[in-house]
Amino acid sequence: MAEGAARAKTDPATTQMTPTRLNRRTRWIGGAALALAAVAGGKSFVGHADAEPTPEDPTLHISVALGERKLTMAVGDSTIATYGVAIGKDSKPTPTGRFSIRKIVWNPAWIPPDEDWARNKKPQPPGAKANPMKLVKIFFKEPDYYIHGTGDVESIGDAASHGCLRMDPDDAYRVARYVMEHGGSPRDENWFYRILHFRSETKTVYLDHPIPISISN
Repeated sequence: MAEGAARAKTDPATTQMTPTRLNRRTRWIGGAALALAAVAGGKSFVGHADAEPTPEDPTLHISVALGERKLTMAVGDSTIATYGVAIGKDSKPTPTGRFSIRKIVWNPAWIPPDEDWARNKKPQPPGAKANPMKLVKIFFKEPDYYIHGTGDVESIGDAASHGCLRMDPDDAYRVARYVMEHGGSPRDENWFYRILHFRSETKTVYLDHPIPISISN
């Protein structure tokens, strides 16, 4: 069952965010609330987004500290939000370095890679409950490495993936939407309504202004 996304009309000056567990969820730094609801493989989730971003803002950057299992979005010197992530296992480490986010895929399908761990795994269509990508894939080193949601939210804070960065699905939604706004490729509420309600439809967004992301140990 799909649930819609609804924007809460709030005053940025008076709205306060309640911090959650850093290693499992998100820590927000002030801002206005954006109430959303979506379905990730049959699971409903509700989250809050920070103050409205400025489209095409070239100062947005993302940093990932693998040792801390933490992803941070910042605009200039101001931290916007910090999230817990799961990183690659020792045998499948997340790559380090400086990369650019250029492409975001909403409601992605999943094709098992040609690797031993994926043997006997079956392809999963967009929106399927067993699809490990959930709502969105945010590519930072194509074609193999990206940020994505996960149904295994208890793995967040651990070295548990095959090299990608896992996030709680609602956190991945927030990051992808914020990156689109700052990357010069915003979409309106009706577009996101379709993303959340028509889970079998895959949509690919190419950013007009790639967003930098640095990953360090």
